[in-house]
Amino acid sequence: MLRSPDSSSRRARAPIEKLRRVSGAAGRLLDWYRPRRRSVPGRNESDPYRIWVAEVMAQQTRISTVIPYYEAFVDRFPDVETLAASSLDEVLKAWEGLGYYGRARNLHRAAREVQARYGGRLPEEVGSLRSLPGIGAYTAGAIASIAFGRPEPAVDGNVRRVLARLFDLEQPSPRRLDELSRELIGKAGGRAGSLNQALMDLGSSVCTPRSPDCAVCPVEIDCLAFRNGTVALRPPRRKRAPLPHQDIAAALVWRGPHLLIARRPEEGLLGGLWEFPGGKVEAGETPADAARREVWEEHRVRVEVLGEAATIQHAYSHFRITLHLFHARWVAGESTISENPADSPRWVLPSELGRFAFPAANHDVVQRLVSGKEQAPDCPGSA
Repeated sequence: MLRSPDSSSRRARAPIEKLRRVSGAAGRLLDWYRPRRRSVPGRNESDPYRIWVAEVMAQQTRISTVIPYYEAFVDRFPDVETLAASSLDEVLKAWEGLGYYGRARNLHRAAREVQARYGGRLPEEVGSLRSLPGIGAYTAGAIASIAFGRPEPAVDGNVRRVLARLFDLEQPSPRRLDELSRELIGKAGGRAGSLNQALMDLGSSVCTPRSPDCAVCPVEIDCLAFRNGTVALRPPRRKRAPLPHQDIAAALVWRGPHLLIARRPEEGLLGGLWEFPGGKVEAGETPADAARREVWEEHRVRVEVLGEAATIQHAYSHFRITLHLFHARWVAGESTISENPADSPRWVLPSELGRFAFPAANHDVVQRLVSGKEQAPDCPGSA
């Protein structure tokens, strides 16, 4: 079959045009980023440890929320050695309120591995970084490129969106995004870290999910989605299912002036945090009955439920809860001792609760107990 000279020449020009577009986009991104570099955690830093902490904290979290946590965290744990030597309780307490506590547990585990395997210095190679707990492709690429200048991509949600629009990708696969990111880095003149940060900042400030400001975009001239009128379609938006709801019942179990608290298993949701004993309300069960049953099943402690202390609505990342919290009086039984004494349930004074990291849904109640605004109801032995 004969092909027209025009179609053949277009195919021949396509790789050349793409090369020019990639090269031009890389240069324009770097020029745009240089005077606009933001003063946020992990930027303008050369310490791999600080970059690592900042990147982990910033995952799925607003920068404005991260900043005070980051500053307090690196002040409390200034290096890998200090973090590795600290207890999980100390780390979780410093993380309390930031959410996604698995990040804190993995950061702590990884610090201990870095201290043991690498003498407290983060490795430069992506493969070695990815062997550490909690460090995936994005975090490894960010550390390697920003801290060590390695030509590695760091594709987060913002970068995915920028690349999908820049190259008009209908279904941007991780492999394709990695390839395109590497092509841009290859034209960055050894400034992989700056290019990655430029892509991140462009996605967060200009090439936003809704209402992107194409008029001020430095790569508008290179953007195929802008040229083709498909910006609003790239990348395809995922429909979010409604968050499921759970009723949870828990008890402030008083034994004289002391309260019973328990530590959640280290693995799983809110792992390693402390809580007031409780669990899910089962079908056909009242919240008060659920609180009484859960305390018995978890701790072999019998209680008398005295009345409701609070009803709390709270949304986590994948579900919502209504927490029914009751005052209860210890009647009989002793809580089970764990194999690790640090994980065993404890009877503590309300004033001591501030030393322990609790889930966000409990924070207001904990503060009221610590301040004395929430007290044990009148019952034998509570004075």
